[in-house]
Amino acid sequence: MQTNGHHLAELNVGRLLAPTDDPRVAEFMENLDRVNGLGKRMPGFVWMMEGSGEPGNGNTENSIGDDPQFVANLTVWQDAPSLERFVWGTIHKQFYERRQEWFEILGDQHFVMWWVPAGHRPTLEEALLRLEDLRENGPSERAFGWAQLKDAGMWRSHGCTQLAAE
Repeated sequence: MQTNGHHLAELNVGRLLAPTDDPRVAEFMENLDRVNGLGKRMPGFVWMMEGSGEPGNGNTENSIGDDPQFVANLTVWQDAPSLERFVWGTIHKQFYERRQEWFEILGDQHFVMWWVPAGHRPTLEEALLRLEDLRENGPSERAFGWAQLKDAGMWRSHGCTQLAAE
């Protein structure tokens, strides 16, 4: 599915179990800057939607709708292997595996990927439309998951479950 001159965009949404200043999500919040900073230094990283830049906020200020606990992470990567290395080959994996400690279990699809022209920075609105497309129509060239990426394989061995958002 990948074509020359394109990068891989991904949106991951989740709803925190508690407000961002609540002790129940403190460990997650305290590590956001560390994990996001690592992602930005990874080979293949292109861009990340930013929050306020306040320490410990990460992207949690990019809430969805009027619910401050419903947060989004939107990034762009050169290719699927670059994103995979970050998700399952770094400290991020430890937080991914513990996501049910901080996030509600979502019944709907909460993760989507799609190809964007190199240099394009998707908006949250655009990304949410891609997620809705995937929910309504299933995988396509417009919106897909790990299974549709031929050059991605780590997700298979790392048990990509749908317990909660990343």
